[in-house]
Order: sequence, then structure tokens, then C-alpha cells
Amino acid sequence: MSTRERRAPAAAALLFFALMLAAAAGAAAGGAVLLLPEQVWTAGEPVHRGWAVLTDGARIAAVGPAAQVHAPAGAQVIELRGATLLPGLMDIHSHLFLHPYNETLWNDQVLKEPVPYRTLRAGVQARATLMAGFTTLRDLGTEGADYADVSLRQAIEDGLVEGPRLFIATRAIVATGSYGPAPRGLRPDVCCTPQGAQEASGVPEVIRAVREQAGRGADWIKVYADYRWGPGGTQQPTFSEEELRALVETAHSSGRPVAAHATTAEGMRRATLAGVDTIEHGFDGTPEVFRLMAEHGVAYLPTLTAEEAYGEYFEHYARGTRPPTPGMARAAQAFRYARAAHVIIGCGSDVGVFAHGTNYRELEWMVRLGMTAVEALTAATATDAKILKREADLGRAREKMLADLVAVGGDPTTDITAIEHVVLVMKDGVVYRRP
Repeated sequence: MSTRERRAPAAAALLFFALMLAAAAGAAAGGAVLLLPEQVWTAGEPVHRGWAVLTDGARIAAVGPAAQVHAPAGAQVIELRGATLLPGLMDIHSHLFLHPYNETLWNDQVLKEPVPYRTLRAGVQARATLMAGFTTLRDLGTEGADYADVSLRQAIEDGLVEGPRLFIATRAIVATGSYGPAPRGLRPDVCCTPQGAQEASGVPEVIRAVREQAGRGADWIKVYADYRWGPGGTQQPTFSEEELRALVETAHSSGRPVAAHATTAEGMRRATLAGVDTIEHGFDGTPEVFRLMAEHGVAYLPTLTAEEAYGEYFEHYARGTRPPTPGMARAAQAFRYARAAHVIIGCGSDVGVFAHGTNYRELEWMVRLGMTAVEALTAATATDAKILKREADLGRAREKMLADLVAVGGDPTTDITAIEHVVLVMKDGVVYRRP
């Protein structure tokens, strides 16, 4: 048995006890709670100074001037001096079953870390995310951890694990031979190694994969419209337009949206014409393809922080002291093209490539590249809720909406870095963090 194998049970036990301690600490029971911040940002109006928010159970009961918001007898009162209250933040491109590649390379996570260990780690990482003020995640693939996200979602819903509400994609769908761990890196007679996603070729197999993942509990279907499978590892489209259309039609007929990993202009074009709902990354997108996305109402999740993390791990990039890497420059240009084309842009960071609980870095990058702080906050609240098709009850601080709320020190509408300083987290009316 290797040293790593001997350490895995001990590490898993530590993670288990961390989860149990978190559960023992417990979140405040959901009841009437009166929140008294310095100001409230509703994700639809300017900041309101002197406003209060009353929650009752899982929903917001009242929002308005503090003198007009009357709490029932026995309500819990939480004063948030100097803080801004806003809707819970969202990151809708995440990977709770991954951790930073400067800790363990992706191949080693998939091939060497047992699924139970990865699941326990995902629970700890879910809690770190919630405590950082991100109350909703769309998790886009378990990356070789099979359908463990279904169990994690259920554990969070049942209160066994503290974490954000999850929208899950189970196993992504990839073209045969195009994803990893890549067969070209192994002996030809090696078989049955874990794969980071579900392989499919041809329309019948693609349809079968969608139905299988839907049957397993996926909320979204994720497909890789391109990947590094070309000569020399170049990015090339994977599925044909016919295959992508069949995938999207099957997913939509089941009531599930489709997210497409696409970094090349051709992969983005095919995915857009096939009718996907979101495109992830889009680093080599052209003005023309972003205009096509805007015409078709396809949303864009730019994952800017992931590209920065790759630069730090593999290209000696250092924040503040070295210029952006070529990959970072391409990602920044794509973001500008998308803004110029008026594409719907949400907040999706690809967290897991970098540390969970630091999702705020994506919003800071969006501001650095031209968004106002309010635009970035809107992307991570109301826009993400719309992309998730949950704008009726998530993403804004309004009466009757779900009581997912976060308070941060300072004013994030003028200084986006204020979102690093979380003082209160509430999800479904339950207080998980407070001053």
C-alpha cells in the first residue's frame, strides 16, 4: 500500500469529523428574523439606506424602510452595523468534487482519490462556499466521481451537510476518446480506468447518455462541444451539429437545460445553433460568434478566474507582479467581445480549479475587465437566477422570494472587494453565519 493510500482513510476521517462538528454547531433555526443592516441592495434597485428585511421561515416577509417593517413578537433581531445586505450570491460554474491543481493534478484526483474521499471533501468544500456568501451553485460535473453529486445535493437538502443549494449535472457527456484521463497517455492494453465524464458517439449513444443522466437525477445536462483532442493536444470541436441537436432536443424534452463547454469559435457556433442554454469558457470566441449567441439568447459564463489559476500553476503567473498570460489575455478579450455583443453574462468561475470559498474572485475579475460593481453583483444574483430559470424565487431581495441573503462589511456596489468580508449568511431563512 502506498503512502498516499495509507493517508486517504485518515484524511477521510478528518473530513468526516469536520462535517460532524459543523452539524453539531448547527445553524440557527428558521423562524422570524429581522435583519437591520446599514443598507439593502435588492438586485433591482439602487442601494437603500436605513432599510430592513424580515424573513419568516424560508421566505422574505417584508423589505423596506426599517420604521415600516414590523417584526412579530419573539422574532430574532440581528443588527448589521456598517454592512450591506444583498441577495445570496451564486456561482453557476463550479466543481465541488475538485480541488486546486497545485494541490493535486486533475489526473491524480480522478485516478487516485477514492470517490468516498472526494465526496467527504466535497462536503467540506460546500460548507466553505456557503460561509463565503454563495448560497447557490450549479455544479457542472463530478469529474470522475460518478453520481456522487446526487447524494451531496440530498445531504444538503436534508441538513446533514451545510452547503449552498445545488443544481447538478452528474457526469458530463464527451465524445469518445476526447476527454481524460486521455487514452493516448496510457498503454494500449490498459483498460477500465476511471473517466472524467461519460463517453458517447453518434446520435443514439448521445440520446442514451442524456436519458441515463436525467434518470440518475441531473438538473442540467453538460456537454463538451470541443476539447483538447486535436493533433498535439489542440482544441477542436468534438460532436457534430447533428449529435448536439439530438442531445439538446432530448434534454429539453425532459425539461432540462443544457450547458456546453466550448472554447473554440466553431464549438461555440455548433452549440449555439444546436440550442444550448449556456456556453462555458468561450475563450477563443469571435465577435461574430458572440453576436450569434446574443441572437439566440444563449448565456455566457466566462470562468475568468480559472484561467488565472492555470497561469499561476503552470505558467509562472504572479498576481500584481507579472503580465497576464496569453490564455488570460484571450479570456479577457472574449469577455469584452461578449459585453460588446450584449450577450447575457452570468457569474460562473470554474471554482475547484482554484480554492472553494474564494468564488468572489470571479466578480472582482469581471469588474477589472470593465463591468461596474453593480453589473457584476447582478450577474451573480438576478442574472444567474434567470439562467437557472429560478428568477421567480431566487436572485433578489423581495417579498415572497426565498430568504437567501448575505451581508458584507462595506458597500459592494461601489467597492466589489467588500464581498470578501461576509458577516451574515442566510439560506432558506436559516442563519448559518452571523456577527
